[in-house]
Amino acid sequence: MRLIATDLDGTIVRHDGTVSPRTAAALNEARAAGVALVLVTGRPTRWLSGLREALGSLGTAICSNGAVVYDDDAGRVLEASVLPVGDLVAARERVLALAPDAVFAAETVAGLHLERGFASSRAEREGLAEEPFDAEALAAEGVVKLLARRPGGTCAEFERLVAPALEGLVALTHSAPGVPLIEMAAPGVDKAVTLARHAARLGVDPADVVAFGDMPNDVGMLSWAGRSYAVGDSQPRVVRAADHVIGTVEEDSVARVLESLLAVDRA
Repeated sequence: MRLIATDLDGTIVRHDGTVSPRTAAALNEARAAGVALVLVTGRPTRWLSGLREALGSLGTAICSNGAVVYDDDAGRVLEASVLPVGDLVAARERVLALAPDAVFAAETVAGLHLERGFASSRAEREGLAEEPFDAEALAAEGVVKLLARRPGGTCAEFERLVAPALEGLVALTHSAPGVPLIEMAAPGVDKAVTLARHAARLGVDPADVVAFGDMPNDVGMLSWAGRSYAVGDSQPRVVRAADHVIGTVEEDSVARVLESLLAVDRA
């Protein structure tokens, strides 16, 4: 084990938004033993700050499902894969043709922009205002993720509905359990692709990577890593992608695996 790649929400971040002391201790013990830690998340960069109290230095994190590589220590974006304005407009139009009740938001390098009707409780807590969808202005900021939400149904149903129309135009996934929300990025953007590039820079082979995840946006990463774990009640395609299935985040399941692997390394 030379590199740990882990998703955040539902994997090491509990439902109350915290990392347990046991999980934090296991991750920090691994880093003290010389194992690299990479957070690989659908979260935007600004949602990393709450993890610093538990984990200390976060180093390089892969955010927005692989669209952004962020140096948290320096507070700067190292890489960003953005959607061209034409693709942004086309993706929105194709979704609306199939789901006229969909509303949109755009995560840019600079921040989150919400179309009228999209606001969530978290967005309201951040004080974000809703605004008309201006593709040109958004593209000028660099859109790393286009989000679409419907008032009813499930993520899986929404994805199945629009996936054929979006094939080849955007990379499509979802990661929000219980919310009919899909996430679109530039073609080829995926947690696994960006993680593989980062691992190569570190001189780490896939065989030496241990990965943890729980949602469809983790499938590529779990398939790529030499050893992978689906956390909790993961969806069937997540389970199929992983080498092992473990307990939930509330049971400190990632910590238990790391403690065991570190014990083997010390033996």
